[in-house]
Amino acid sequence: MGVALADHLKVPAPFAFTSWHQAIDALLALGGERRMPVVIDEFPYLVKANPQLPSIIQNALAPLRPERETSRASLLLCGSAMSFMGRLLSGNAPLRGRAGMELIVPTFDHRLAAEFWGIDDPATALKAHSIVGGTPAYRREFAREDTPGGPGDFDDWVVRTVLSPTSPLFREARYLLAEESGLHDVGIYHSVLAAIASRNTQRGGIASYLGRKSGDLAHPLAVLEDAGLIARAPDVFKDKRTTFTITEPLVTFYHAVMRPIWSDLEHARDTSQLWQRSQQRYASNGPHFEHIARQWTRYEAPAELLGDHPGLVGAGTVNDPIHRTTHELDVVAFALDDDGGHRLLAIGEVKWGETMGLSHLDRLRRIRDLLTAQGRAGSQQARLVCFSGSGFTDDLRRAAVDEQAVALVTLDDLYGVR
Repeated sequence: MGVALADHLKVPAPFAFTSWHQAIDALLALGGERRMPVVIDEFPYLVKANPQLPSIIQNALAPLRPERETSRASLLLCGSAMSFMGRLLSGNAPLRGRAGMELIVPTFDHRLAAEFWGIDDPATALKAHSIVGGTPAYRREFAREDTPGGPGDFDDWVVRTVLSPTSPLFREARYLLAEESGLHDVGIYHSVLAAIASRNTQRGGIASYLGRKSGDLAHPLAVLEDAGLIARAPDVFKDKRTTFTITEPLVTFYHAVMRPIWSDLEHARDTSQLWQRSQQRYASNGPHFEHIARQWTRYEAPAELLGDHPGLVGAGTVNDPIHRTTHELDVVAFALDDDGGHRLLAIGEVKWGETMGLSHLDRLRRIRDLLTAQGRAGSQQARLVCFSGSGFTDDLRRAAVDEQAVALVTLDDLYGVR
């Protein structure tokens, strides 16, 4: 820091600070006619080395120090450990009340990620996004600017980047947990993530997968949620039914594909055969496509598709008492009425590797009838939306032309390709 500060101020010798008190005071003394941003990156690691650092910054910004009123420096504390950064301004934390901005920088969505990676083919873009997500560093620092050249290059790209023991991406999913300083027994957290990646998305299913009691999972689930590695979403029709999802696609890919064959990946001279044998575990990882469909419906779907702007989009389950079964809906969109209620706009089904036909539409019609019988507001007029990564049959396309309430959404639609 002393060298960087001396270089900025153009002084001949670097500064030698004997304490963080001196360093912070020197940084806050920077500035002139305009505001001077001062970025302190990897702040969680600095605090781990000196736990008093937040209190030192609090003291430096104390109202009783009049010299701070003329300071033109703005301290930007940055870190990727979500749980730690979230606690900096909570409760009785030293910096509570001192911050003028709290900014969570999200990863790229599927469209921005495709543009950033330079992938023009929507199918290739979505498959790449289902592995590396929207983290910018994964292209430049981790994949070393190696991008899939198209549909025919995708498998080779996976082998030479994510599945190559010499690639920084190979162990990145394991290191993401290590960044969270509050996690001690990482084994249980990896096990919970593995359960969710294996499509055990409810508390009971996770407990069964791990051979534990459901009550034992409250703490690890809460910790993973605080760390931003998982998210919980209530069933839009059943408040007490909660689904857990992994927020980082690379973590899902690691636990679904890499972890079961980790020893083989480390010792294999050619991982292409291992990847071929793992295709089914990867192809069956459809929840990512469902997530993209929900995000697109919530924020990017044209108004004419749903008939109104959706204020709430999620997934849900609907009981069928006649057939004694339960129907799962991948996409459910509601509009917010003026009185604060929810009016159903659309229900949808998402299929990645399956050509959708009239049977899928008939299923949605049946579910719409069940919702109408339950008295759900807007059910009778709800649109029926089919999302497919593999196309639609001619019969379904004709039905979409004949019925205004039926809509078909392709990968080109999701990526804005005209």
